[in-house]
Amino acid sequence: MNTSNSLPEMSLQKPDMSVTIAGVTFKNPVLTASGTFGSGLEYAEFIDLGRLGGVVTKGVSNVPWPGNPTPRVTEVSAGMLNAIGLQNPGMEVFIERDLAFLKGVDTKVIVNVCGKSVEDYLDVVRRLQKEAVDMLEINVSCPNVKEGAIAFGQNPDALYDITCRIKKEAAQPVIMKLTPNVTDITQMARAAEAGGADAISLINTITGAKIDIEKRQFVLANKTGGLSGPAIKPVAVRMVWQAAQAVSIPVIGMGGIATAEDAIEFMMAGASAVAVGAMNFHDPYTTVRVAEGMEKWCASHGVDRVSSLTGIV
Repeated sequence: MNTSNSLPEMSLQKPDMSVTIAGVTFKNPVLTASGTFGSGLEYAEFIDLGRLGGVVTKGVSNVPWPGNPTPRVTEVSAGMLNAIGLQNPGMEVFIERDLAFLKGVDTKVIVNVCGKSVEDYLDVVRRLQKEAVDMLEINVSCPNVKEGAIAFGQNPDALYDITCRIKKEAAQPVIMKLTPNVTDITQMARAAEAGGADAISLINTITGAKIDIEKRQFVLANKTGGLSGPAIKPVAVRMVWQAAQAVSIPVIGMGGIATAEDAIEFMMAGASAVAVGAMNFHDPYTTVRVAEGMEKWCASHGVDRVSSLTGIV
């Protein structure tokens, strides 16, 4: 019998925060969005990367890419524009430096792959076959130089073809990262699934521009750039919901996630996991705060498994 004057504390059951995508189990559904987190090296001094479900690396190409001329980043209302141009040191430096670092981190590793031709992508995929990589994310927003610089992800036939060819070579499960700069996202989602993709991720950035009216010129040297941040979240939620309705493979949702509530919204729309992007620049602790916030929300709302939220609406 409790003889104290204080009431017993209510215990909240710890929810199961793990999610499984294409046979890969993540400790929680929070990932980093490619291009916003490097390979984790820069953020490791701020947060414990082991508290994240997974780290998605910056885009890796078969040879070094210098990227676009500067200026190539600018703030806009509720977000940012970037035209980095997928600058990276190439796969050899990536393997020796970045992957070597990530081997010591208790989290899943997803390598984002980019290229200007199918052969470029395949070079990286083959080179990673025997490396300690859990999944591959294929950035099909890259311009296909052999098809007039139209992005692979803007043509369903091209998307189907590159997905098929990558799946034949990949040793790891393949995620196709879809561009939102299309008329019908469901058509692209179905093309990726038909090509054998194990999962899809969306959305990548939306093309935008900003003009300095005093200088009477574009702010970015590239003129246009990719819009990311809270400004694109409603579009992203809508596209994730549409894609999830169109395919049976898992969907990873991203686009303007800043809070745990944002992430939960994406999961309810149909995402099996989420990725935090632009907010990493604003607050390096965002990913951990989102992961911890999701766990607290599930506990306070009687949700035993976070995976049960997927597609609940």
